[in-house]
Order: sequence, then structure tokens, then C-alpha cells
Amino acid sequence: MRILFTLAFALAAAAAAAQTTTLKPIPAPPDVTAPPADAKKTSSSLATKVLQPGTGKDHPRADDTVVVHYTGWTTDGKMFDSSVARGKPSTFPLNRVIAGWTEGVQLMVVGEKRRLWVPEALAYKGQEGRPKGMLVFDVELIDVPRIAPADVKTAPADAKHTASGLAYKVLQEGAGGRRPSANSSVTVNYTGWTTDGKMFDSSVVRGQPATFPLDMVIAGWTEGVQLMVEGEKVRFWIPERLAYKGQGPVNGNLVFDVELVKIN
Repeated sequence: MRILFTLAFALAAAAAAAQTTTLKPIPAPPDVTAPPADAKKTSSSLATKVLQPGTGKDHPRADDTVVVHYTGWTTDGKMFDSSVARGKPSTFPLNRVIAGWTEGVQLMVVGEKRRLWVPEALAYKGQEGRPKGMLVFDVELIDVPRIAPADVKTAPADAKHTASGLAYKVLQEGAGGRRPSANSSVTVNYTGWTTDGKMFDSSVVRGQPATFPLDMVIAGWTEGVQLMVEGEKVRFWIPERLAYKGQGPVNGNLVFDVELVKIN
């Protein structure tokens, strides 16, 4: 597995792609024309309203990569882009998108859903080919890979343990019953942290799933991913003897969130 490098991704590119793809429209909210009285405004004139409280405690930074679901409308109720309609969350660095997103998503925590009323000065500023005027977005913050899970130090009581000392917990159920073998090639999305909460690698941040044979990775991965089915997401607590055995690139016990995208 490669060590982290940064992916440059812009929300504007997603919007442009959406304009060339027919998406099933998602109806605009009734307050799309203007922020309601209970919306909060920032000094930049961004208006926001929490639709669903989050489960996290930490807020993303401007230089963080985030994973979100979102839908955007113009104030006349026309949907112009939606990861929800595409059926796949979007991943991008917050400092590579429109200013209203950079500011607004930093107000959120993981699990939160928030509506943003973004004035044109914080959106596309009248750029040709982009939606004009104030834009309204419903945004759900799914993940901030840099922010380690609360149980990164040690496996919780509801985690399962194997005879080797590997601990794991299912975060998202998968589909089907087929599991990879020790020499299978798999495609996965993953993020890894040290037990002091430092992210050291993430295919999520790179924006590209990783593909590799299971017999060419650390022992904790070889064992753990064989327990999974496609579509499943699992958190693994891997003791050092099943990781890099003190020989780097990172040492000590490691924690990974792994989503098995495909058994090749």
C-alpha cells in the first residue's frame, strides 16, 4: 500500500460532468428561494441550517479532504448537480471548491446534514457555463479521513477477535456471500491511522480505490479482508506483529477502515 499523496479535485468539475449526464431530478426544498428565519448567517453572508445532527465532534479544516453526499439547486428550483442522484458520494479537498463550500462544510461534523444558501459571491461568481446567482445545497458530511475514529486507541467491547489477535467491527453491511481467498486480487477503499490518531495512508483521500493481491500485503489485511463480502466496510485493529513488525513505513498497532469494493 502506498503512502498518502494528495488528490486535487474540484466541485466545479463534478457540476460540469453532471450537466452532460441526465440525472433524475430531486425536488427542491420549499425554502430554496431564500433562507428561512431560523437559518444562521456568517459574516460572509453564507446562510446555513442543520437538517440532521451529526455523530462526530471534530470539524474539518480548510485543507482537509472530505467525503460528502450533496444536491444543488438554483433558486428557481432546478437541480443542477447531485451525488445522491448519481448514487455515489463525492470526495474532494475543501480548499479546491467554491468558497461557500469551503466555509460551510467546516461548520459541520461527521454524520451531519446541513442546508447551505450560497450567495453568488461565494459560488461561481457569474462564470460562463456555471450555475448563476445564489445556490442552495443539501450536504451530508460522511467522512473526514484525517479525523481518526474515537476508538482508534483500542478495539471496543463489541469488536470481534480472531485467534491471531486481529480485532474487527463491521461498519457497513455488504451484499452477497462470496469472500476472497488469501491469493485473491481485491479492489478496496481504505484509510489507515496509528493509535495516536495520525492518518498515514488513504485511498479515499487519493480519490482512487486500490487494487492488489491479498498475499502481497500485511498479514492483518490478508486475514481480515478474507472475512469480508463485497460492499462491506469493516474497521480493523491490527497488532504490530500482523502489520509492519517494527520495520515501517509506520510502526506499532494500526487501525484501518476498509471497504471491499470488488473481488477481482
